[in-house]
Amino acid sequence: MPSKSRSRAALGHILDNIRLARELVAGTDARSFVKDWRSFYAATRCLEIISEASRRLDAQIKGRHAQVNWRDVAASGNVYRHGYEVVEPEQVWKTIVMSLPALEAAVVTELGDGTDRQCS
Repeated sequence: MPSKSRSRAALGHILDNIRLARELVAGTDARSFVKDWRSFYAATRCLEIISEASRRLDAQIKGRHAQVNWRDVAASGNVYRHGYEVVEPEQVWKTIVMSLPALEAAVVTELGDGTDRQCS
């Protein structure tokens, strides 16, 4: 069972990597993101970390934010790591732009003071 301090650290890692991923796609559309392989690789790594960190959260946190599909968040890392040959840049861009804002809102709510965190 994850401890409260382990869950809080994982929330911080999730938030840092959401914000970094969003920086990587800022000002781009899917078409230009596809052409920027460095940003694609970096953004995919952010999604891997988000996935792994989500596995370290306690059930109470996940229960308070049932609007987040925690199972999909955790499972996505398996695709990024083990199914890397089928990961499409357009889907990574779409995930960051469309799915991460809701996750970020849940994490910021949970952290309470997380709105001023910086990527480290």
